[in-house]
Amino acid sequence: MHELPLRTEAWVLRLDASDPAQDRDLLLRLLEIGFLPGEPVKVIAKGFPSADPIAVRVGHTTFALRHHEAALVRVSATAPVAGGLA
Repeated sequence: MHELPLRTEAWVLRLDASDPAQDRDLLLRLLEIGFLPGEPVKVIAKGFPSADPIAVRVGHTTFALRHHEAALVRVSATAPVAGGLA
């Protein structure tokens, strides 16, 4: 998600960590605040000059995520199929 252009609609596919054991608490936090598969997301602002943090809207709520946190969220520009798995 950290590479998503500003104000581009996308949907959460999954959370993906290179080391799930090390990132366990962070992955759990992201799930708890709403980064669930199928949820709409949009990057609405980036910090200056380093683009850190990133303001992200998930559903109807806005959060500030660090670049490394946003990098754990995998997104798709295609809306999920209604009614379950395709």
